[in-house]
Amino acid sequence: MGYPTIFAELSIMPYQIKEIFYSLQGEGAQAGRPAVFCRFAGCNLWSGREEDREKAICQFCDTDFVGTNGENGGRYETAWILAHFIGEMWGSRSGHPYVIFTGGEPALQLDEDLLQAVHDLGFEAGVETNGTIALPEGLDWICVSPKAGSKIVQTYGDELKLIYPQKSLKPEKFDDLDFRHFFIQPVDDEACPDATQQAIDYCLTHPEWHLSLQTHKFLKIQ
Repeated sequence: MGYPTIFAELSIMPYQIKEIFYSLQGEGAQAGRPAVFCRFAGCNLWSGREEDREKAICQFCDTDFVGTNGENGGRYETAWILAHFIGEMWGSRSGHPYVIFTGGEPALQLDEDLLQAVHDLGFEAGVETNGTIALPEGLDWICVSPKAGSKIVQTYGDELKLIYPQKSLKPEKFDDLDFRHFFIQPVDDEACPDATQQAIDYCLTHPEWHLSLQTHKFLKIQ
């Protein structure tokens, strides 16, 4: 891939990255699509430390987003440097390059400079967010996953993916929001062993909602 001179005009901003890897999207409307995953460190709904879980807004998260010690993790000093590395992860593969910005909560760090940088490399850019922080302009795919106890400000996008069940957070609350796809995804929590059956039952009785499964987990890929 070539790297256009437009990068020289981008502002300097360090990005704290937990990990970057190439895999298949495992969930939602784009399940099975190859992508580079860029996981930002940090979240606004949980510190990521087990000792803080009971006090967290989101208590069922199973993702390690603490620190920068994951695969290809670290401090990337500019949008150009981070985009360059994402481009190297895609390499010379054919097809339409796709990067998914995730976390933690990517909206804490994701900005228009980084989106411009990956777009200039020919990437389509998606995000997986809890929806509590306004997103920058320029995203090609927006997936919002609301969490009980938080207020979403990102009320439109491509897919709304609700982890289910969550106490005090009913799917009906989101029926009128501006999303193309609505997904129910069973919570991965030992405290709720029948979550998958509950999710199936809800989708069968509310066919506007579709079932999403974490296929990457039973396929044993990242």
